[in-house]
Amino acid sequence: MIVVGAGLGGTATAVRLLQFAREPLQVVVIERRPDHRSAGVAYHPNGNHWHHVFNIQAGRMSMFREDVDDFVSWANDEADRSGWPEQWSGFTFTESGPAPRRIYADYLAARLAEAAREAADGVTLVEADGEVVDLQTGGGRVEVVVENRTVPPSDAGRRRVTLQADHVVLATGLEERDLPFAADVADHPSFVRHPYSEAGIERILGIRQDAEVAIVGTLLSAYDSASVLLRRGHTGRIHMISRSGMTLRTYPSDHRHHVLSLPAPRLHSDGYEGRDDLVRKCRDEWERACAAVAEQHPGMAPAVVTERVAKSWEPHLPEILARVPSSDLCALLDSYGGLVATLRVGAVAYITEFVDAALKDGGQLVLTTGKVDAIAGTGTGTLWLTVSGPGPARTIEADLVISNFGRETDYERVGSALWTNLLRKKTAARHRRTGRGVEVDDGGFLLGPSGARSGPITVIGCPREGDEIVRHGRMGAFTFNLAAIKNHSVGVAATVLRELESCYAGPAGDVAVSNDQEVREAFARSVQLDVHRMAARRRAVREAMAARLEESLEALRDAMTRGGAAPAPDHSLRFAVNGAATTRLNDLSVTPRDLRSLLGLDSPPVPR
Repeated sequence: MIVVGAGLGGTATAVRLLQFAREPLQVVVIERRPDHRSAGVAYHPNGNHWHHVFNIQAGRMSMFREDVDDFVSWANDEADRSGWPEQWSGFTFTESGPAPRRIYADYLAARLAEAAREAADGVTLVEADGEVVDLQTGGGRVEVVVENRTVPPSDAGRRRVTLQADHVVLATGLEERDLPFAADVADHPSFVRHPYSEAGIERILGIRQDAEVAIVGTLLSAYDSASVLLRRGHTGRIHMISRSGMTLRTYPSDHRHHVLSLPAPRLHSDGYEGRDDLVRKCRDEWERACAAVAEQHPGMAPAVVTERVAKSWEPHLPEILARVPSSDLCALLDSYGGLVATLRVGAVAYITEFVDAALKDGGQLVLTTGKVDAIAGTGTGTLWLTVSGPGPARTIEADLVISNFGRETDYERVGSALWTNLLRKKTAARHRRTGRGVEVDDGGFLLGPSGARSGPITVIGCPREGDEIVRHGRMGAFTFNLAAIKNHSVGVAATVLRELESCYAGPAGDVAVSNDQEVREAFARSVQLDVHRMAARRRAVREAMAARLEESLEALRDAMTRGGAAPAPDHSLRFAVNGAATTRLNDLSVTPRDLRSLLGLDSPPVPR
C-alpha cells in the first residue's frame, strides 16, 4: 500500500489504515518535500510564522471527527513546548480559542507514530522521501515510479525506482496556478510568490517597517501576511487587492460549531431557466433563510448565520446542481466560488483583529477591488502593479508584492508530473461537470474518461473538489476543508481494506436486513461494535472489539436464519456491517461532538 503525499490527507489516511487493518499490511507514505511531511503547505513550520493560526477554532482541529477534543488535549498535555516562543509556551488552549498552525505538524506526526505503535501484528509504516511521477496499472496492481527516493538505503543514489503496490492512495494536496500577470517578476527580489515558505517568511519579515506593501488577495492568506506585518509594528501602507474585495468574517469568541436543519431552498421550477434566474432565486432564498435563522435563533451571533445556512443547504444542493448544464455550473463556480467560501467559513479574532482595525481606520491598510493585470519592475527595485475595474485602471508602486497561492483547480493545467502523466494516459480525467479536480466514484476510486475505475487507485482531498460539489453539495474554502479530508481518510481506508483483507474475500453479495426486529437489533449491535473497533486507537481495545464483533456476527447470522432468511456468508456480513460503520463514522449531518455522543463512544459499547 502506497500513499502519495504526507500532508493532512496522506497522514490521516495512513493513520486510519494502521488503525483499521487487521491483517499484515505495509503502509508506505511518500512525500516529495521532506519539510512538508505531516504538514503540507498549510502547516509546515518553516513556512508558517507563529502568528499564523488556524482560521477556525482549535477545538475543530482534531484529525479524528469522533474525538473532537484530541487536538486541544494534545496541545495542552502532550506537545513538546521547549522551542515555542513565550507567547505560546504557557498558553492554555481551549475549544473556541486560537492555535498556531505550525504545531499541527507535530500533532499529526505524533498521531501517526502512535498509530504505528498500536497497529496489529504485521501492520507496519514506512516513511519515504521522493516524488511519485507516474503510475502504471495492470494485473490488479500498480507500478509506482518514484524519483529521488531515499528508502530503503540500498536504493540510495538511484534517481528513479519503480515500486509495486496492491493499492495507491493519491493525497497530493493543492496544485499551484500559473500567474501570467507576474510572469516578468517571478524571480524579482521584491516579489514573494510563496508566502508560506521559509524564504517567503524571511522576505516579509525582512522588509523595512515603513515600506509600501501590496498583497494580492483579501482573504485568509492575505490576512496572514498583513497580520504578521502589523503585529511586528509595520508603519508603511499596505494594499490588499482582489477582484471581489471581500474580507473575512470574525467568529465570536465563544463560537462552537453547530448544524442546523433548515428547509430546502425553493429553487425548483418546471425547467432550468438559466444562470441569471438561478442566481436570483438563490439570493431570494438566501435572504429568506438568513432572516428565518436570525428570527428563530435570536441569541446566535450575526457573524455565523451565513455559515449555518450554507451548511444546512449542502444536502439539498446535489439535486439542484444536477439541473444546471456543465458549462453554466463551471461559470457559476468561477463567479461565485469566492463568495461562497467567505459565507461558509470565517476566522478567529486573532487573525482578523489587527487587519480589521487597520481597515476601519482607513489610513494604513487600503482595500482595493480590482483585477491585477500586470506587475512590472520599475528599475529602482520597486514594482508597479496595474489594477483594472470597477473604476478606471490605476497603478500601485510597492517595495514588496506578496501574491497568495492562486490554486489551480483545472487538473489539465497543473504542473505536476504525476497528474500530467495520469491525464495524458487517460488514467485520470478532468472532472466533467465542474472542471475542478478529477473524476472519482463514490468510493473515491480514480476514474478514466470512460467512467471506469483505472485500477486500485483512490484519491483524497483537493483532487476530489468537483465530485464533492456535485455529490455532496460541499462548496467553498475547499483547499483546507478539514471535514471533507478527514471523511475521505476514513472512507478510503475502510474501502481499501475491504478490497485487500481476506476476511472480506469473495463477492460482497447483498445482505438484506429484514424487518424482523431481532435481525435489525443484531445488525445494529454488530455495526456499533465495528464503530468502536475502528475508532479505538489502542490495539488491545481493537482486538477486544474484533473478538466481540465476531460473536455478534454469529448472533446476527443465527437471527437471520431464524427469521427465514438464507444464511449470509461471513465475508458478506462483515462487508455490510463495516460499510454501515464507515457511514456512521462519516456522518456530516451532526457536529463532531454530537457524533461522538451519537456513536456511543463516551460509554462502553453494547453489552454482550
